[in-house]
Amino acid sequence: MTLEKNISKIFGLHDEEWLNHANPISVWTRFIILPLFVVSIWSRIWIGWFSLIPIFILLIWTFINPKFFKKPMTTNTWSAKCVLGEKILANRNKIPVPKQHIIVKNILTIIQSIGGIFLIYGLYELHFWTTLVGITLIYMGKMWFLDRMVWLFDEMKEHPEYKNWLY
Repeated sequence: MTLEKNISKIFGLHDEEWLNHANPISVWTRFIILPLFVVSIWSRIWIGWFSLIPIFILLIWTFINPKFFKKPMTTNTWSAKCVLGEKILANRNKIPVPKQHIIVKNILTIIQSIGGIFLIYGLYELHFWTTLVGITLIYMGKMWFLDRMVWLFDEMKEHPEYKNWLY
């Protein structure tokens, strides 16, 4: 089972939930979680233990967001293609995807992981520039990954398993 498939199970994403998560509102409201999370952690210097309240709310939102919205009116949007491309990638043990997508995914995972290290250190030390470098690397890797998922979706959408996603 792929890492992406395991992550999707943690978030409870099955066929219908993947379509719900493909809603642009779901994608963009999930996209803003990282900066809100950073501000919430940083707020410990202003509000102390009360910073756990927004952190807890954001963690809950992270888990319910993919199932919170209805499926999009069309799958012909950038955000829908991103999410459905991720579903295709997660399903690659069943239906193989072109190898170049896996190679780029691995490179982007490394970039995001390096960003995560900077982010964690920056938040721990409350160092603004280190935190900013971390956020930048994470978002740079994520946006490139999402762009790659659109590309993957466009390449794989004619496969019989995925044709029913087109509307």
